[in-house]
Amino acid sequence: MKRAGVILIAVVLGACTSETIIVTTLAPSSTTTTAAPTTMSTTAAEPSTAEILEALGGEPCPESDFTCVTLDLPLDHFDQSDDRAIGVTFAVLPASGDSRGAFVTATGGPGTSGIAVADSYTSLYDPAIAEQFDIVFFDQRGIASSGGLNCPRAATEYFRAPGDIATAAGLNLLVEAAETFSTTCVEEMGDPEELGYVSTAQVVEDLEAFRQAFGFEEFVLFGESYGTQLGQTYAAAHGEHLDRLIIDGVVDLTLEGIAYHQDMAAASSRTLDLMLEACDQDESCAADLGMAAGDAYDRLYTLLLEGLLSVEFPLPDGTTAPRSFGLADLELVASGHLYEEYDRMLFLRALAAQSGRGDLVPLLRLLYVNLVVDPQTEEPIEDPSWSDAMYYGVECLDYAYPGETAEEVVQAMIDAAPDEALRLGAVYYGDLPCAFWPHSGTEGRPEPLTAEGIPVLVLGSTVDPVTPYHQGVDVHSRLADGYLMSKEGGPHVIFGWGEICPDAEVTAFILDGNPPVTETCDGEVVGAYQPLFSAGGNDDPETLLDALEWELSYLPEYYYWDGYTDSGAGCPRGGTVAFTAADTGDEFVFEDCAFSPDVVVTGTGAYDWENDVFTLDVTIGGCVYAYERAGEEHSAEPQC
Repeated sequence: MKRAGVILIAVVLGACTSETIIVTTLAPSSTTTTAAPTTMSTTAAEPSTAEILEALGGEPCPESDFTCVTLDLPLDHFDQSDDRAIGVTFAVLPASGDSRGAFVTATGGPGTSGIAVADSYTSLYDPAIAEQFDIVFFDQRGIASSGGLNCPRAATEYFRAPGDIATAAGLNLLVEAAETFSTTCVEEMGDPEELGYVSTAQVVEDLEAFRQAFGFEEFVLFGESYGTQLGQTYAAAHGEHLDRLIIDGVVDLTLEGIAYHQDMAAASSRTLDLMLEACDQDESCAADLGMAAGDAYDRLYTLLLEGLLSVEFPLPDGTTAPRSFGLADLELVASGHLYEEYDRMLFLRALAAQSGRGDLVPLLRLLYVNLVVDPQTEEPIEDPSWSDAMYYGVECLDYAYPGETAEEVVQAMIDAAPDEALRLGAVYYGDLPCAFWPHSGTEGRPEPLTAEGIPVLVLGSTVDPVTPYHQGVDVHSRLADGYLMSKEGGPHVIFGWGEICPDAEVTAFILDGNPPVTETCDGEVVGAYQPLFSAGGNDDPETLLDALEWELSYLPEYYYWDGYTDSGAGCPRGGTVAFTAADTGDEFVFEDCAFSPDVVVTGTGAYDWENDVFTLDVTIGGCVYAYERAGEEHSAEPQC
């Protein structure tokens, strides 16, 4: 990969506090003859990535090793008469060694902030990638630092709206909720003008402008989930600038929106079915549920058809509050926990608590995680890493749904609805707000991608719930130079989880274009099941405290904690546990934290992530325990 010539012109306008940076890119020219002194000739050195970042006013990204730079780009790349601009932010980590070019990651969604995950993703990549490539992430237009468009309040209300897709009345409620959401979401954002210009086609031109600004003739692009849509679109528009393309969790761009959502509903339902079957095959999981897992799910579903269920929910301040759980909540939690093996295990534990113990609290804990709301208040929590508004902003522009009016679009969706027997058939209606969204797509689907001259590695999980595996297979079958690598079971996106297969061979492809030798990696549908807490005060200390560690580890408020904001949770039977970040890992404070009636914990604990050491200094039932687990070794010293 080579760097093209780059010219950077900084133009200062007005006061010194107002600075506009204009980026002009010159492509390499063909042979040029110029007059030159006969005594010597000089060739200007091309600027490094770090020098370009400095010239463009780059600054450290918040709490990150990356440098962030915002480029002022055309609001509409396809209308040269429109002089409006939009700021789009890119995060760049220059190569630690001699740079061979750029490695760009396009994250999923649409709606995720690439910059928010840049450091965590890079930490999981092979160090050779960061040594040999300039690493690039970005917030696509409208998202986080590139606009911050979001409507968390409207989204929270919409996702909890009632609606049984099996009845006309229930569908009407769902349609009304989608219309209300589309209106209130846009109002919550302030009806921004850029909302009509956030399609993938525009984002691809933003990425191309970045490439020109930094002078990369070619680069390596990795796209995951929605990022595969962006990657394929870039390959079709500017494929001559791609050295290699990796797409993981693949969207087949030839499918119309309705066909894609038919596929997704079927895939989500299949993944849920496989999860439930895996529970039946696990002795501990089956024992916790007390019946076949599919029967437990269907029983709860039927119960929720009759109306909301009520429960006293333990709050982080140590009190309780009456809360409700409905059909939409079950479907949101079930579909939201399909993406990864341990997400699935946590859902099964929560289902088991309801089925075997009549305890809805674990399902509510997962609900609040999915909604990104404060369990104490049920108010939305600001989440700079995700935007539901931008999911629909992009989705509704990318797909042209049939019908001239909202009513016609809705009816077309209803007429094509999949088999009602699907457990997660409601997933099909995910794009229903597009019938009412103020900006809609008009273009048909693109031609099948062949990507002539571009080596393409296609990755996929056989149990992917949202980008069905066969779509990746279909995309691969059309490629001129494509390779397919799969994982049996596994998560939605399979690269970057720290597993040798597929990471080692994907890394070799990224670094040198080496084709993968392995076609299929082994995996599992559900992570190792951890039985519900059943330890008692009379158990031996190691058994009791080991069970307590597991229960804390899989407490949803802790499991999905961001790892740096002080937080906590109400304990299952009263009391509280707080968790805070420390230099060496996580620290806990238990205040009368009851995991069961006779296991009430007060004291402190810590978890050292780097060395995998968990410690407790607590009082339980009048006994003081000093507990340490280091790897597989346990020790407990009670003083009663």
